[in-house]
Amino acid sequence: MLDAILSFLNTGLLDFSGWQIVAYTLLTTHLTIVAVTIYLHRCQAHRALDLHPAVSHAMRLWLWLTTGMVTREWAAVHRKHHARCETPDDPHSPQTRGLRKVLLEGVELYRAEAANRETIEKFGHGTPDDWIERRLYTPYSVVGVYLTLVINVLLFGAIGLTVFAVQMLWIPITAAGIINGIGHFWGYRNWDCPDASRNIVPWGIVIGGEELHNNHHAYASSAKLSSKWYEFDIGWMYIRIFSMLGLARVRRLAPTPRFTTARPVVDVQTLQAVIAHRYDMMAAFAESLRRTCAEEARRLGEAGPQRALLASARSWVVLDAAKWTAEQRARLTDVFAASDRVRKLIEMREELAALWSRSTLSRDQLLENLQQWLARAEASGQRPLQDLALRVRRYAT
Repeated sequence: MLDAILSFLNTGLLDFSGWQIVAYTLLTTHLTIVAVTIYLHRCQAHRALDLHPAVSHAMRLWLWLTTGMVTREWAAVHRKHHARCETPDDPHSPQTRGLRKVLLEGVELYRAEAANRETIEKFGHGTPDDWIERRLYTPYSVVGVYLTLVINVLLFGAIGLTVFAVQMLWIPITAAGIINGIGHFWGYRNWDCPDASRNIVPWGIVIGGEELHNNHHAYASSAKLSSKWYEFDIGWMYIRIFSMLGLARVRRLAPTPRFTTARPVVDVQTLQAVIAHRYDMMAAFAESLRRTCAEEARRLGEAGPQRALLASARSWVVLDAAKWTAEQRARLTDVFAASDRVRKLIEMREELAALWSRSTLSRDQLLENLQQWLARAEASGQRPLQDLALRVRRYAT
């Protein structure tokens, strides 16, 4: 009898080899990541797609077994993160709480916010509220985790405890730590959105596409997280497969800039197109500013303080003005004195950005502001501004 027990603890029911156990662990953790990014994040929190009820519930069941996370709580905390991003009210911003705390205590930060009933009531709307959610998944969220522990031990014996530990740590490390921490601290940015989000790498595979975090914050309601040709979002690949099988319906995607012949008359459609493609427009402005700073630095000829100032300004004037440091703001007067062209570009950029930041203005007022902006840009005599004005007129809705 004792020998049988010891044998079972060594092998479990499956008697898998070490590599088979590793493969099983990686597969199950990947399935958990897929369920988080597709079901919890893109479907529930942002309503970017609809899932077939069978797929939706399969993912909900899997998350109950492998994470113990409650859909309503997760969606509410994440929505609050977007609504209060990088402020003291952000549940897990490394910009306000420190990177170390978010990396090491991300789960605790999530649990603390999930216990805030005001957050759940305000941001948790529209999530499942059926019989099984009320009677099992929410009140007994930890039971699924215990079941997974039992299943792992039965399948693999004592080593199942290690498999279980990896499964339980996978989301806290990758999502609560890496995405919420590093994703707002290190990496590259395609879009100069107001927060500090970063794309960690251009290949979103290990964490289901969530590595492309700056893309997500720029277009939060998009079901697809990749935006450049060299970026890959494995979560989007799965969504496309589900869509082809009739198991998912994509509701929203990030607008892809398309261009038509320049509109001679600036109308409401032009205004809507500019606002829809605002991040693309700001990226074009950033590129124009980089080129203009370099051209102006060369124009100044030999090395000198103004040339060095314009050369260094290339790295920060392209950012949204809200992200400038106090030191950079103090240097702005000198930059303007060194180059009137750079000054004009920055001023015109801020005026254009006001189109989507002034929520108190009517549509007619915004349209009139856009018309005036275009007239000034086209009459400026500066090629970069004229090219940007042409880009505005060519955006297709």
